[in-house]
Amino acid sequence: MPDTLMATYARLPVAFQRGEGVWLQDMEGKRYLDALSGIAVCGLGHAHPAVRDALCHQAGELIHTSNLYRIPLQEQLGERLIRAAGMERVFFSNSGAEANEAALKIARRFGNDRGVANPAVVVMDQSFHGRTLATLSATGNRRVQAGFEPLVQGFLRVPFDDLAALEAVAENSPNAVAVLVEPVQGEGGINIPDENYLAGIRALCDRQGWLMMLDEIQTGMGRSGRMFACQHAGVLPDVMTLAKGLGNGVPIGACLARGEAAGLLGPGSHGSTFGGSPLVCAAALAVLDTLERDRLVERAERLGATLLADLADALAGVSGIEEIRGLGLLIGIELDRPCGELVGRALEQGLLINVTAERVIRLLPPLVMSDDEAGELVRRLAGLIRDFLSGD
Repeated sequence: MPDTLMATYARLPVAFQRGEGVWLQDMEGKRYLDALSGIAVCGLGHAHPAVRDALCHQAGELIHTSNLYRIPLQEQLGERLIRAAGMERVFFSNSGAEANEAALKIARRFGNDRGVANPAVVVMDQSFHGRTLATLSATGNRRVQAGFEPLVQGFLRVPFDDLAALEAVAENSPNAVAVLVEPVQGEGGINIPDENYLAGIRALCDRQGWLMMLDEIQTGMGRSGRMFACQHAGVLPDVMTLAKGLGNGVPIGACLARGEAAGLLGPGSHGSTFGGSPLVCAAALAVLDTLERDRLVERAERLGATLLADLADALAGVSGIEEIRGLGLLIGIELDRPCGELVGRALEQGLLINVTAERVIRLLPPLVMSDDEAGELVRRLAGLIRDFLSGD
């Protein structure tokens, strides 16, 4: 890596020149099957014609004016998102971390307006919400936080998928005003909660007068087999954050809210120079159009179930497999040992995967993946895992 770049990533020894669908091509012409989608970003795959055409057209018309003026494409996108999510208003940012910052500011304003001294947000162990100071403070990963103290105060941490722990907070923490949770923990290892977990949080928030805030940055935009993962549980939050798959590679985030939460941020209380520009909104509208036209949300549900079944068959009886789990195209294969070296081994074999939480192979393939490509993914990955666990 050139010395001109800050060493914030341990980058793999490859650079990509072009992509098409689920395939990427490096500078030497080698092809790679992308089972990571730029970390759940490129749900439509690479160089999708609808996104390409929207970007090219909009770049020739107007890229940026700022939020000092109306942006019709932003208004159109906002209307589409709130209708799909059952929300009322939206703030557009440039990333998931910024969307979560907006959510945390809403929670603080909500608590302060109610006269709560030092309002606190309940967050989860093993969570990931971003790398800004507030979002890394909310994140349940000490490694992300180390070296950046003092952390932002105002967070109460409990185990994920533990309603009893949330009940204890309700009984003992009068300054709690909101819960921030991922419907499925992505960075934490594709951790899928009990089917009643989100509904339990909704009931607790209603009883306590708290805001229920869902981080759908990795789970949203169809990846889970529903447009938003909370829809599996039939739950409507007060605040929802989106990013990643919303722009298919173009940097855009969104913080959606309803009820009292929707009216808490006014002029001067929050903003973004670049957020919701005509360019990124044109791309996001193309993403929504494509998801609907090609029925890719339903496709994610079917393909995810097929991948889980095929992976289970291909790895049946292999010693060292702890669990294969998933929801839609959020798939984790947990091993009984650290397996980070599999990322490099897979790269050599023309396969892009990720390992998170040290022992979980994380798969986030594009929603446009074909059945044949899914079969190729299973074949390549199963062989790599077998060789790794056998010591080869």
